[in-house]
Amino acid sequence: MIWVRLMVLAVAAVCWGGRVLAEERLALVIGNSAYGAVQPLDNPVRDARLIAETLEGLGFDVTLAADARQIEMKRAIGQFGRKLRGAGEDATGLFYYAGHGVQSFGSNYLLPVDVALADAADLDLMAVEAQSVLRQMASARNRTNLVILDACRNNPFKDIADLNETGLAEMKAPTGTFLAYATAPGGVALDGEGENSPFTEALAREITVPGRPVEQVFKQVRRAVLDLSGGGQTPWDTSSLVSDFVFVPAEPEEVMSAAELQEAQFWQSVQASRDAMQIMLYLRGYGDGKYADEARGLLSELMAEELQGGAPVAAAPDAAAPAAESAPAAADAETAMFQAARDDGSKAAYEAYLMAYPEGRFAVIAAAEAAAMKAGGSQDPAAGGEAVAAAPQPDPAPPALAEAGPVTYASPIQSEMPQIAGLTLAEAVTRSPVFPPIEGLPESYWKDQSCSACHQWTRERLCTQGNTYLSLNMQRSLGKQHPFGGGLKQTLKSWAAGGCQ
Repeated sequence: MIWVRLMVLAVAAVCWGGRVLAEERLALVIGNSAYGAVQPLDNPVRDARLIAETLEGLGFDVTLAADARQIEMKRAIGQFGRKLRGAGEDATGLFYYAGHGVQSFGSNYLLPVDVALADAADLDLMAVEAQSVLRQMASARNRTNLVILDACRNNPFKDIADLNETGLAEMKAPTGTFLAYATAPGGVALDGEGENSPFTEALAREITVPGRPVEQVFKQVRRAVLDLSGGGQTPWDTSSLVSDFVFVPAEPEEVMSAAELQEAQFWQSVQASRDAMQIMLYLRGYGDGKYADEARGLLSELMAEELQGGAPVAAAPDAAAPAAESAPAAADAETAMFQAARDDGSKAAYEAYLMAYPEGRFAVIAAAEAAAMKAGGSQDPAAGGEAVAAAPQPDPAPPALAEAGPVTYASPIQSEMPQIAGLTLAEAVTRSPVFPPIEGLPESYWKDQSCSACHQWTRERLCTQGNTYLSLNMQRSLGKQHPFGGGLKQTLKSWAAGGCQ
């Protein structure tokens, strides 16, 4: 477990090699296990080493003391205070202690391994008062100090008068200090049955999470210890911090320019709509955009579904394409769309392919097919050049439009929307949309703009769109949102059925 964690931290240290921390980070870590006169403990030295190694990986200058006697503990605390005072006001100080700790008359004491006590009056002579650590750190007047005490194990002096209280007393945190205890004041913490105490194991894991404030770190530690102890141990903390602190900086987010953000919002709306015409609108504006390849793939998928009546497109090799281009439709979106156009056999299908892939591998074949159909015939690229007649297109125009005579470019539009009712197609495309053609589209794209500008609606493109609606498999597109309602789509469909006259 420890070695895996160290490997992760080593990789993190390499990744952060070019990152300069704004403040100096200093830590004093003490772990006492090998007590002589009182009950020894299994885990504190291992706990201290785990925390020291973890903090070093996070950029701390760590001093580690293991199984320290009283004079060694006091010397280490004094040196730590001097280093912290010399580090400047932006420095961060961290003190961690694992081992025996007791309270007497409201004061907490950390026990060195050479402690030997017969009377409570000698405690301050034989142990190290926790408040002395706080005084050393507060004297540095630095911005952030963290004190972590995994020292609330069983009381080794419970038979001594005035030392029969369990756990530690709650201390007041000097300004700019975060105090954390392995358990609640007066409670007893577990030493742990594994390599480390439950508190320290959770702490070493949580402080490596990027971007997490120190308050959130210890909240996660509390949850983990409560789970491990079955609710028997509740880590405690108190804070007087006046600035934010994270052990690991968050990874910087990619900053988008205004244009990139606008494109991203546009594409999200288009993607959610799953409407072929809206995807084409995106590709006309962002043919080389960040999401263009994704848009072409989605367009191919939708067109294949439409032209196949919703069934998956069969994967078939194309005799006119090289062997490398005969990939199954599922693996090649462009091939899938071209195959779907061939299966449908309509001019609209080939033109839809050309709109999605104007420089595609099959663009020459598709253009030739569309041109031949426009002239009244077709050359099937997979049939050895044998000419076949273009399939006649039914005219499913609404009865009201059919009775009024053939729909032409100059015919008045019959629509439920007063904005275009009575206008010709030529006039309608010069009007502004009633609402955005795509939900969430920025107003700069459509507000007070003519439809001919946003759709590039030339007469030829309108004819292409109308022919698309003639496909029986495209009928459900007639009911999808349009800035001028369904009447304009029906008019385009009837106009295309009459040859776009």
